[in-house]
Amino acid sequence: MYIEQVNKRGGWLGRPVVWEVKDDQSKPDLARTLYEQLVTADKVDLLMGPYATGAILSAIGVAQRYNKVLVQHTLGIPSLAKYDMTFPAWSIGSEPQTTVPNTVFDALAAGPKPPKTVAVVTSKFPSIQFMSAGAREVLKKRGLTEVLFLEWDFGNRDFGPIANRVKDAKPDFVWVGAIGLEGNLLLDAMKKIDYVPPQHFYMYPAPGPLVSLPEAKNALSVTIFEDQPPFTSNTGAAEFVKLYRERATKAGLTDPSVETQAAASYTAWQILEAGVVATKSIDDKKIGEWLKANKVDTLQGKLRFNGTGNFGDDLMRVKQVQNGKWVVVWPKEVTSGGAKLLAQ
Repeated sequence: MYIEQVNKRGGWLGRPVVWEVKDDQSKPDLARTLYEQLVTADKVDLLMGPYATGAILSAIGVAQRYNKVLVQHTLGIPSLAKYDMTFPAWSIGSEPQTTVPNTVFDALAAGPKPPKTVAVVTSKFPSIQFMSAGAREVLKKRGLTEVLFLEWDFGNRDFGPIANRVKDAKPDFVWVGAIGLEGNLLLDAMKKIDYVPPQHFYMYPAPGPLVSLPEAKNALSVTIFEDQPPFTSNTGAAEFVKLYRERATKAGLTDPSVETQAAASYTAWQILEAGVVATKSIDDKKIGEWLKANKVDTLQGKLRFNGTGNFGDDLMRVKQVQNGKWVVVWPKEVTSGGAKLLAQ
């Protein structure tokens, strides 16, 4: 969609933008090979990062070898970004393992039932495990009691034993280090044993499937963007959410709203375009230097790239499933219509 919008505006520097897309099959080694091809065989002018931490690290290695800027949008462990010309479009800050859990626990502390006991159950998927380990440290420093800690291998589909352990632990709050449909599978397992978590959080769920699940009532997660005020007043947001909703509805998606993944991907193009337009060039060195020295207006707000690994502020917000919709509930300044965190 962004490429269409750019080309309707005349492209970059008077040239149409062509996006060469290759399938890395979620394999980091293949991603490395494909990025080598893009640079050496296809001789592309600029690079855009792939999906997921492993593939991004492979792409960073290639970008560094050829001194290319790489804008990426899903690197979950900022300390791994060692190259000084890679720029994040997913605004999680340089130490999300500390700042994100603190944001979540701040929201809970300000809510109607501040928890005293916590169960942490998590996937071993690297970026998820990283965040859950951070949550364990944060909750202890805040004086909360961890009553259960469990991990599962990525790809696990049997959540019955985990659901039983959580039920037996009787926590006030359940931190679920889930990615994709893992949260849905755990909630389904809980339903089968007649257990409803009093308060529950899911790290990186598939937002559409989770919000449509009745058992996900009051479920919490985090986001950098939602299709609601004040986010929709940010640069480029109104046009994007309208176009995305139209196409997602036509495609039959359960939830046609723009959320974190789509927002990060769109933001990545806003960042790259800002560098090209400001420097009036496709010179990677000039673009990289400009991005490190300036802020960029995006649909997430103004982003800076002068922190560790070129990460800027942590813009992760807390959202909750309320009446079958995701609603941002924390911090107060980014809520809409008086939305507040609810508890069972």
